[in-house]
Parts: sequence; structure tokens; C-alpha cells
Amino acid sequence: MTNATPRATRRRLFCTGLGLASTVVLFARCGAPPRGPAPSDEPRPAATAPASAGPDWIVVAGERFPIGTRVVTWQEPDGYSAYLRGKHFDRNEPADGKQRYDVRGGLPARLAAHADRLSLAELSEVVHQFVVHFDVCGCSRQCFKVLQDVRGLSVHFMLDLDGTIYQTLDLRDKAWHATIANDFSVGVEIAHPGAYPQPMNAAMAVWYERDELGWKQKFPQWMTETGLPRDFVARPARPGIVTGEVQGKTWHMVDYTPQQYAALARLMAGLNRALPRIRLDAPREPDGDVIDHVLPAPELRAFDGIVGHFHVQKNKQDPGPAFQWDPVLRAARELRRDP
Repeated sequence: MTNATPRATRRRLFCTGLGLASTVVLFARCGAPPRGPAPSDEPRPAATAPASAGPDWIVVAGERFPIGTRVVTWQEPDGYSAYLRGKHFDRNEPADGKQRYDVRGGLPARLAAHADRLSLAELSEVVHQFVVHFDVCGCSRQCFKVLQDVRGLSVHFMLDLDGTIYQTLDLRDKAWHATIANDFSVGVEIAHPGAYPQPMNAAMAVWYERDELGWKQKFPQWMTETGLPRDFVARPARPGIVTGEVQGKTWHMVDYTPQQYAALARLMAGLNRALPRIRLDAPREPDGDVIDHVLPAPELRAFDGIVGHFHVQKNKQDPGPAFQWDPVLRAARELRRDP
């Protein structure tokens, strides 16, 4: 999920989420994961999400960039603000006064003196990566609770099961989500229970159940409030369990929802328009496959584009073997050509 603090094992039990409807799904068919064997089931055709109401822009250095899908910013009553110096979910507790973000570091001398007031053009010079995480919280409401109220960390975006995007900070500010990449990156936490060493073990089974259509996400009994629409059913883009290799180890996970992939493609396209150094591609092996392990620090710092958390830190697996790199990147590139 986030920054330099090691992830406690019991974090796998966290979950909840907030959501509204999102966007039109962009995939007619979702491909197999870039590495590791594909699931035995055929990819599930993507359904069309209901039209969303409300603003559809992200905020970059104070400027609005429409991306064509619902974005709930920190400025809205139902938004999540990483600028809050205290707990979001228990306002009865006194504010702790702790800042959950920072100004960007590692800037050229001509920019460092006004790091908190970078213009869009200046920000475009220094921000060149988009880091994709899964939150191991299951949905965005609990993700923000863990970040803001429990760990004192932050991320720019959260992407809920139904495709709703939450922006917690202006991208001018540095979120604490990916250690050495924080100064030059933007991050998103995608709502998801995570990847596991064994398929549908006890920890994974807390989050999923099957019906005649395949797997769907459920929530632990202790979670009495999710924030998601009551009639929303979170089904993966592919009905089977995906198995693949990350960091040289085998992991099992259920795919993300079609609504998440559709909204993520629009977010990627919007980021590329606002910050062109964030290219719509990922680190590749010579054969064209997306690299499935950590990058050496100099290579990471030099890369312009989309990376997984596992490209940044050796002890991370997110966004996991089920993440469909090539389909979502193709969809984002298509949106840039025909927004």
C-alpha cells in the first residue's frame, strides 16, 4: 500500500469504501496478465457502467483537467482530504497537527525556493511517474482510514470498486506512498484485497464468494459500512483466479473490476495530458513484456511513465499478477488520440 513503514500483517484485514457510479468501460475483452499463466476462464466481457454525475476533473497545480469520469476531490463535502491534520473518521479526537504530505524535494535550485507554489509547467518538468498500488483494504473508504487515521501517510488518488476516483491532494504536493519515487511521482491506490501466496486461502476467502456468474467481492463481517451503493456488485474483469510471478515468487489474486480499469485508463490519459513526461507505457523486458520485479534505483529514477509499486520496492507485489498492463495502457493511449 504505501511508504517506508513496513506493512503489518494484520493490515490485510482492513477494508471499506466510498463510491458513486463511474464511467464507460473501455475494454471489449480483457487480455491475460503479462507474466505467469492465464486463468482457465475466458475473460469476462466488460459491462457498461452507469453514467456518473458530478465533476470529472483532476486538479494539477491548481488547474482543472477533465478526464471523462467521476472524480471526487478533497474540496467536496464527501471527499477525502490529506490536508487535514487529524483523523477524518473520528472528528471528536483533537487534531494531531501532523502533516501527511510534503513539498516535492530533489528540485533544481531555481524551483526549490518556491516548491510549494510550482506552476503547471514547472511541475511538468519534475513529475514523470505514475505509481499503481493495490490498497489491501478492499475499498477506498477504508484505504483513506488506514492512510489518514492510522498510518499518517497519503496518496494522490484512490480508485474504488465502482470506478469512482478520489483525489486527496493537488498533484503539486508530494504524497507519501512510494519511498524513493515520492518526489517525482503521482500515486493511486486501487481498492482491492491484494495478492496471496496460496489461491483462496483463509485470508483471501474473507473477501470473495462465488455464485453462478463466478467470483464476486464481499466484505468481512466486522465491516458494517462500506460507503458503496447497496446495489453495486463488484465482479472481476475475469471470473477466475489469476496466478503469476512478481519479485520471483508466485502470487494468486482475483482481477480488478471492469469499472476500475475503465476509470484508470481515463486517469492515465488525463495525467499524460497534464504532465506529458508520464508516458503511457511501463518498464519493459527486451522481449516486450512488462518487467515483473523491482528496478535498480538509477533505472527507476530515469524512467518516464507508469510503474507498479513492485518496480519501486522489492518487498511489494502490487498491483499484482492480475493487473492487465497492456489492455489498460492501450485504452489510455486510445483516449489520448480520441478523448
